[in-house]
Amino acid sequence: MVNDQQVKRLWQLAGQLSLEIAAAKSGMDPKTARKYLRDRRLPSEMRGKHTWRTRPDPFADVWEQVQELLSVEPGLQAKTLFEHLQQAHPGRFSDGQVRTLRRRISYWRATEGPPREVFFAQEHRPGELCQSDFTHCRELGVTIDGQAFPHLIYHFVLSYSNWETGSICYSETFESLSEGLQNAFWQLGGVPREHRTDRMSAAVNNLCDGKEFTQAYEGLLRHYRIGGQKIQAGQANENGDVEQRHYRFKQAADQALMMRGSRDFPGVAAYQMFLDKLFTRLNAGRRERYLEEAEQLRPLPEQRLDSVRRERVRVSPGSLVTVHRNCYSVHSRLIGEMVEARIRPDMVEIWYSDRKVEELPRLRGRSKHRIDYRHIIDWLVRKPGAFENYRYRSDLFPTSWFRLAYDALREEQGPKRGAQEYLAILLLAARRGEDRVEGAVRFLLGSQQRLNAEETARLTEDNAPAPVTTIAIDPVSLAIFDDLLTPADTAA
Repeated sequence: MVNDQQVKRLWQLAGQLSLEIAAAKSGMDPKTARKYLRDRRLPSEMRGKHTWRTRPDPFADVWEQVQELLSVEPGLQAKTLFEHLQQAHPGRFSDGQVRTLRRRISYWRATEGPPREVFFAQEHRPGELCQSDFTHCRELGVTIDGQAFPHLIYHFVLSYSNWETGSICYSETFESLSEGLQNAFWQLGGVPREHRTDRMSAAVNNLCDGKEFTQAYEGLLRHYRIGGQKIQAGQANENGDVEQRHYRFKQAADQALMMRGSRDFPGVAAYQMFLDKLFTRLNAGRRERYLEEAEQLRPLPEQRLDSVRRERVRVSPGSLVTVHRNCYSVHSRLIGEMVEARIRPDMVEIWYSDRKVEELPRLRGRSKHRIDYRHIIDWLVRKPGAFENYRYRSDLFPTSWFRLAYDALREEQGPKRGAQEYLAILLLAARRGEDRVEGAVRFLLGSQQRLNAEETARLTEDNAPAPVTTIAIDPVSLAIFDDLLTPADTAA
């Protein structure tokens, strides 16, 4: 059979040599050579297209069933349908025929199936649109002072230039959104015309009451005179710029952490500084388009909007306030009073009569609690029987040493008397300092001396010497090094 290369060689030699010699040098008969010189087509072009089946269609009899199922549920996979056919017709279809069914279903979808979703490329204009979203950063493995640091990044992107920035946060709250968005605007020095988010509950009102955005988010948009947009439910591609930058940013952050040689930071501020430098490096290649965008940004307002959310709450008889479905303790003096909780992204401030009386780390999630024993210990000492079944008893062990002290007292003196002694020690911690009392407890437990409130009080008096922990170290015999350095055969 003549191939394309032979015919191409024939065409090259035909003008230089006779037909017989050109055909011989091309490896074909003169009659065949005459045909290809006359038609001026390659063998591949003259070959008829293969349109017939070489073997019977094994799914011809059941194709109507398959088609009906696909008409009802177009998303059914070929493997699922093949397994259905194997169950309906035992022994008729072998596993190797699934590829035949897959090709036939692909052809049906391309010729008779439902229309597929079309994605329309959008033309972005400078200064018109910005997008933002939260992204989890567990995969980066960042630690703070050796401790795991679960966190999110509020990520902001300009759609035209892809200029981006971000800030650390701990949950998808309005406070984190407001803080991160305002940080981005003031870093930019201007405000785009539109801001798009996904359907995050911090901004979008997902209830059926007619309002598009939450009241707090609408106030933020009005303050900066920027329009708000939200994507359709389940259509993350509509926020595609920031979604794609999530992946690229975390990939760059992972590489930068590798180059740094450590994923541990001394504090959150040091980690944020690392991220700021990373964003500066990523934005360096976008300077030309960023300058185009900066010229079209609207001016900033005279001042930032306070990101703090305020709630008026009453202190319960248990000396607790409930803020965003989490419980925090306050001093028992405030029981029954109305206080104002000022909720920041990472802190909750308690104000009474225009004075800040407490500053508490904000809890993440819901149905959590943070009880400070200093707020309630005065009355708990008077009611020691309430300690055993107190709902938040686990919060009354500031460190593991206090838990060990309670267990030791309970075992030695019994549940009732042990709880009284432990509460007396906890009262000492509130009055004389937790570190000093913990040191005394550690000393008494380590030296196996009698542990009680009286002895702990004696060791924590202002003029008492600091307890010393005796550490016994067994002497080391240097002969072991001779054994290590002596070859085995010599020793034998």
